[in-house]
Amino acid sequence: MEKELLTLIQKEFPVTKRPFAHLANELGVTEEEVLDTYRKLKEERIIRQTSAIFDTKSLGYRSSLVAFQVDDIEKAAAFVNTHPGVSHNYERDHDFNLWFTIAVEPDSRLGLEKTVALMAQRTNAKEYIILPTKKMFKIQVQLDVAGKKSKKEKVTKKKKIDFELEPVHYKLIKELQEDIEPVAEPFEKIVQKLGLSYEELQQEVQRLQDGGYMRRFASILYHRKAGFNANAMVVWSVDEEKAQEIGQKVAEFSAVSHCYLRPTYPNWPYPLFSMIHGKSKEEVEAVVKEIEAEIAPKEYRYLYSTREFKKQRIRYFSDAFKEWEQQYGG
Repeated sequence: MEKELLTLIQKEFPVTKRPFAHLANELGVTEEEVLDTYRKLKEERIIRQTSAIFDTKSLGYRSSLVAFQVDDIEKAAAFVNTHPGVSHNYERDHDFNLWFTIAVEPDSRLGLEKTVALMAQRTNAKEYIILPTKKMFKIQVQLDVAGKKSKKEKVTKKKKIDFELEPVHYKLIKELQEDIEPVAEPFEKIVQKLGLSYEELQQEVQRLQDGGYMRRFASILYHRKAGFNANAMVVWSVDEEKAQEIGQKVAEFSAVSHCYLRPTYPNWPYPLFSMIHGKSKEEVEAVVKEIEAEIAPKEYRYLYSTREFKKQRIRYFSDAFKEWEQQYGG
């Protein structure tokens, strides 16, 4: 049941009055059994967080993957982590040894490029590259804990419905970012605080999803604790004119959680990025070999993460962004 539950809540955690009862009905067990299992998985640090996953760009934030070449990596990582828009920060086995994702808020005084330049100066980076997304083919972190996925899957993009965010949505976004508690009615605090009924909560959450502001409400796992002991950022050198077609092919592999087209530089000839997860290094590399056979790249390379310095969801519309710029931006 643990594996079945993890599969369900990675895909979608129900935003209802009694979500654990809803999950129990799908699993054919009792609500108390699901709650007990969920608590256990949280205590064992297999479930990292269950909250809303928002689309950074749709909320007006500018974001990018960034790579630094630094000598004192611990000191550099510690400073990079102070920025509230840094969600992921890893050491990887490359001359560019510090890789992080950063977002700046819509009315940032510094903006993305100046923020990164300031960070590079503060960390004494020898060199750095900014790698924003040019095309997103896939972003879907759903680890196959039950071992039931096929090697390939269809990747479809939902059509967005245009609507402007209203004051209630900004309040809702702040609340939905919080990790839920393992209780029978985890959304009770939100409906009481915002003065919504459960029906209105569901309706507005669905509107946020339909408008593309929110991807889904779901659980993310501690990969290694869930049995996925290897993950690699694999970067591919491919012909620019074929990159769109090739990216779509790479995204179809179930082991690929992220697939993006990014800029190239004289010192970085890899436009296609993919994140590949497996239960072992051998499993990851077997998937890479299959991809290589299908897309015939000019070259590719593995960038294994050797240390995790930060991994947490961004708190959107937080005062921390302006406070950071005031403290470090002059």
